[in-house]
Amino acid sequence: MFWWKNPKRSKFGRWLDNEGITQVEFSEKSKVSRRTLTRICNEKQYIPSPQIMKKIMNIVNKVDRSKRPKDFFDI
Repeated sequence: MFWWKNPKRSKFGRWLDNEGITQVEFSEKSKVSRRTLTRICNEKQYIPSPQIMKKIMNIVNKVDRSKRPKDFFDI
């Protein structure tokens, strides 16, 4: 967890923080651009395209198999 806490962080951003995974590290593993990942982590209303969501969920499922896209995004 970082010394600062962003109150506007999305569900996905808070999950990354709780797991101790940095956005840069996740970006490299998932092959999602850092800019897109920043939007996903900081904009609560942002919903990624299905291709991006699939890349993200592939990595999320390696960490926690119980997570589903609806846990992070309002779809």
